[in-house]
Amino acid sequence: MFIQTEATPNPTTLKFLPGRVVLTEGTFEARSPDQAARSPLAQALFAVPGVAGVYFGHDFISVTKAEDGPEWPQVKPAVLGAIMEHFLSGAPVLEAGAAGEGTSEEFFEEADADTVATIKDLLETRVRPAVAGDGGDITFRGYREGVVYLEMKGACSGCPSSTATLRQGVQNLFRHFLPEVREVQSV
Repeated sequence: MFIQTEATPNPTTLKFLPGRVVLTEGTFEARSPDQAARSPLAQALFAVPGVAGVYFGHDFISVTKAEDGPEWPQVKPAVLGAIMEHFLSGAPVLEAGAAGEGTSEEFFEEADADTVATIKDLLETRVRPAVAGDGGDITFRGYREGVVYLEMKGACSGCPSSTATLRQGVQNLFRHFLPEVREVQSV
């Protein structure tokens, strides 16, 4: 098994590409060993000293190391070993009955339904594919009075360039197609 590794804009996060589907639908994120309980793979990754977070997408795994922990040259081989061992074992990525994360509670006024539909379409077709390329994800959480609320996950969460991504990238894109959008905020 060959696992490719890619750097992300977040220096504490690396993207691992195992060459196979990780999750068939949805995503999974754990920022602590307790949150990893429903995923044997996440549990194995948290057993690696220095791992502070994991995020699973369709065909990639983003692993975040603790800022004050060991450096990537010490952490990366153990992470590669844990991923390889997991996939070679045939164990599931998520335990049976533990679906990936779908959409959680969203908020917006019914009168804004058309605007929200356009926001979601722009996120799905233009933003999420680009962000997934960097090992992360951005999901819609709400819209109120011209402000779009988005949640950043994986490599995007805590990334030094995430503010620039939201302001110069996503916010400008939304404003171009939806003049009623004033601002984009991370939740």
